[in-house]
Amino acid sequence: VSIAQQAVHLRALLNHLQIKRAHIVGHSSGANIALQLALDAPEMVQSLGLLEPALPMSPSGPDRLLSTRPALSPAIEYFRAGDKERAIDTFMRGVSGPDYRAPLERAIPGAFEQAIVDAETFFGQELPAVQSWTFQRHDATRISQPVLAVVGEKSKDVSSIWTERQQRLLTWLPRAEPFVLKGATHLLHVQNPRGMADGLIAFFDRHSLSKN
Repeated sequence: VSIAQQAVHLRALLNHLQIKRAHIVGHSSGANIALQLALDAPEMVQSLGLLEPALPMSPSGPDRLLSTRPALSPAIEYFRAGDKERAIDTFMRGVSGPDYRAPLERAIPGAFEQAIVDAETFFGQELPAVQSWTFQRHDATRISQPVLAVVGEKSKDVSSIWTERQQRLLTWLPRAEPFVLKGATHLLHVQNPRGMADGLIAFFDRHSLSKN
C-alpha cells in the first residue's frame, strides 16, 4: 500500500464524513501521507501539521532510506531472521532513542507487544512504502497551505536526520513555520501530549477555517 494510495484512502474518509476542508496532522510516515494529500487534493487541506515526517533525504534508489538511517539496516536483518521483537526494539531505539519504551507503554499499554504482532505489516508494507515515496523541491512549491514543521527538542540527540528534515521543510515549503516540542524525541505527542496539543491549537487558531 503506497503513500499515494493511503492519501487516496484519507481523501475517501474525508468525503465519507462530508468534511470538505480540514487541518491535517501526520506523524512520521503519516506526515508523508498528509503531504501527499495536499499535493493531490489541495482544496481539502486548510493547513498541515507535520510531526517529523519520514522525508527522503538522499538520492533516488531502493536503499535511500537505509543510507540516511543506518539503524534501519540491523532492524531489517533481525526481522528477516525471524526475530521480530529485536527488530522492533532496534528500530524504535534508532528513531526514538533508548528510553522510548516507558513513555510509549504509559500512553498506550501493550503498544510494544502489538508492534511485534504487526511487524509483518510494518517491515513488509509501511517501510517499503516510505522507501519508494518521492518528495522533491518542485513538489514542495505546490503546497501553498500553512505548515507547522515539528521536531522534538531531543531528537537531535538520537539522529541529526530529524533536524535536517525540519530544515528541508522550512527551506522548501513557502509557508512553513518551525515548532520545537520540549522534552521529546520522535515519539513527540506520546512524550509531551500537552505541549503538542497546545502548539497545534495555537497554529490552527492562526490559520482558522473561519478566516478564509
